Amino acid sequence: MVQATRMTLTTPRALIWPRSRERSTTASAPGAGGQVRRSSEPGTSPFRRHGVPSRRRAARTSGPSRASWVTRSSAAASRYGLTVLVPDVHDRSNAVTRFVEVGPAGSLPAPTGSDRTSVAAFLGEDHAGALMQILTEFAVRGINLSTIQSRPTGDGLGSYFFFIDCEGHIDDARVGEAMMGVRRVCAEVRFLGSYPRSDRGRTQVRPGTTDAEFADAAAWLARLRYGRP
Repeated sequence: MVQATRMTLTTPRALIWPRSRERSTTASAPGAGGQVRRSSEPGTSPFRRHGVPSRRRAARTSGPSRASWVTRSSAAASRYGLTVLVPDVHDRSNAVTRFVEVGPAGSLPAPTGSDRTSVAAFLGEDHAGALMQILTEFAVRGINLSTIQSRPTGDGLGSYFFFIDCEGHIDDARVGEAMMGVRRVCAEVRFLGSYPRSDRGRTQVRPGTTDAEFADAAAWLARLRYGRP
């Protein structure tokens, strides 16, 4: 088992490095290729684009189809022994690419107030409002979602699961309760980790959803149930 431990951001200054000057193909992953479209449009670039599954594969392209150039961030230059040829070929200077570091499952990083939690939620059955049920568990607790993606499980037509990233840490009362709610309405929930955000943005906590307010509500309920003063 693995879990996410940290999020990092890189600027997609998708640089182009020579592999062999005898070839004229550019290898790029879908994300990187989409960030340098204006630099690789037919008629504006002498290179033919060759799609690869990942940025790492682009930098390590080998064999008879090895590309002449690869589009990647500058971090790969020293790692793969490449030379920067054309810097700053990205289309938007303010764009960033997010990466999540993973490691063996174990102790979670402590909450920082600037965290993100990732889960995979599997539907029990495909029915009208199934996704709304999941989203409601976050919405009623004031939890903002930064990512939600659907993927087929492979078990049959109409069988899906969702990758979900939300703001906050599993140790936050509102996030913990949302996880319990999602677990109740889904066939399976896989916890992928709670980890610090690299952008240092503070998690926005809506009034009525702080840990203290959840604790106060729990104490009130206990008094009702057990007649405590």
